This record gives sequence, structure tokens and C-alpha cells, in this order.
Amino acid sequence: MSGSQKKAFALRLDPAVFAAVERLAGAELRSANAEIEMLLREALKARGVHVGKTEAARRGRPPKED
Repeated sequence: MSGSQKKAFALRLDPAVFAAVERLAGAELRSANAEIEMLLREALKARGVHVGKTEAARRGRPPKED
């Protein structure tokens, strides 16, 4: 995936659920997408599932090789 290592997929939600997520996201100053990810991480943690963070891609020039 160019520039991003996030997995994109279609998600169908009940409109009332999405509206609640949007309200929550607005209160937390996040996008709805970021809020859904946070809610999923919290739910997984509550069930005892450890989810590590993916290491971000390194930016800038690669180190010079001698």
C-alpha cells in the first residue's frame, strides 16, 4: 500500500451505530475511522487480546553505504 500500511476494507454499519461513533469521535477530536480503531483496540484488550502497534515506515534518505 503506497504510503500507508493500514488495511482498507468496506465496513457496513447500522446508521445509528455510525452516528454514535461520529458523536464520540467529535468529542475526542478524532476521525470516525480513528475512533472505530480505538474502540476495536479497547474491545480486544478487554478480552485479553494483545495487539501490538505496527512500526511506522522510515522516512528520509537511507543511510549511506561505505
